[in-house]
Amino acid sequence: MNDVIVIGGGLAGCATAYYLAQDGVSVTVLERSELNTQASGSNAGSLHAQIPHDPFVNKGPAWAATFAPTIGLLRRSIDLWRGLSETLGEPLEVALKGGLLVATDAAQMAAIEAKARVERGQGLDVRLLGRDDVHALAPYLSDAIVGGAFCPDEGKANPLAATLAYARAAQALGARFERHVEVTGLARERDGFAVATTRGVLRVRRVVNAAGASAGDIAALLGVPLDVQGFAIQVAVTERTAPLIPHLVYSAGDKLTLKQNGAGSVLIGGGWPARWHRRGHPSTDPDSLSRNMAVALAAVPALAPLQVVRTWAAVVNGTDDWKPILGEVPGVPGFFVNFFPWMGFTAGPAVARIVASLVQGAPAPFDIDLSPFLLASR
Repeated sequence: MNDVIVIGGGLAGCATAYYLAQDGVSVTVLERSELNTQASGSNAGSLHAQIPHDPFVNKGPAWAATFAPTIGLLRRSIDLWRGLSETLGEPLEVALKGGLLVATDAAQMAAIEAKARVERGQGLDVRLLGRDDVHALAPYLSDAIVGGAFCPDEGKANPLAATLAYARAAQALGARFERHVEVTGLARERDGFAVATTRGVLRVRRVVNAAGASAGDIAALLGVPLDVQGFAIQVAVTERTAPLIPHLVYSAGDKLTLKQNGAGSVLIGGGWPARWHRRGHPSTDPDSLSRNMAVALAAVPALAPLQVVRTWAAVVNGTDDWKPILGEVPGVPGFFVNFFPWMGFTAGPAVARIVASLVQGAPAPFDIDLSPFLLASR
């Protein structure tokens, strides 16, 4: 009998498998296609620590208060990202040069200031900048920018490299990976679970549901309701150019994430919606692309001469409250969930380490209150 089966070959699944294997646990990862082909490999590689500005403004103070503890998870995960290339023995292009949320008017600045008070209450280093300060820090910004907030702990990593590096490191420690295997059924047994797949039935003591946007479908196989969703969004990348933007840039006025990778290309996103193709996969929406580029140009006019060379759409994992869903499912001992919505790329290392510990009945390795995220307390 297998000890642990992890369902899902994205960052959450591969990182959880690595930490389990590191602890000497026998683990097998089941992936229905190829590793890193969904949200983990299709995002823009941003490493976030700040509260997302759009829901802060639109959902209000009560939402911000419930979301705020998530900052601790993000901070601890970024700490792991700092040394992750060395830990896994592969270059992951981690660069933490800071995140910059910018405003074009007083109302936006007031919202930034209110958000910064919540973030500082969680121990996050957030520095408010006036017009002169923001332009001294980031001279590439438009003259229309009147101020902003700078978080030095934010940055970027390579989403094409991280998951696969975790998988290779896990495999070197004895973890098994089964690709092109779909889970079709789950049933509780006296000493574990029967996992029905397209290659037969596997018996296992514990299961980790790390299936991303499909986590709800996997949980439903055991009759467990899990309110998770998948949203189609898109990203664009420009031709290469000389070093221009060292920071992760956000806009308080509209959806925007903007950064330059090591090759010199500028990645432009921010959660703009993509379309659903009639065949069921996401596809780029030209209207969203146009609006996204307009927001980017308004923040950084020097982008104007650059050509967009590629766009892509992907499904991002989400929940209505933006809070992660972690831990053992009440009433279903041995069945664990690793689901971090919207910013799962950032949170992946820390959350995987936490879930791997919980699976073993061990305390979480970080000095952080997990109760807001555990299924038992939701």
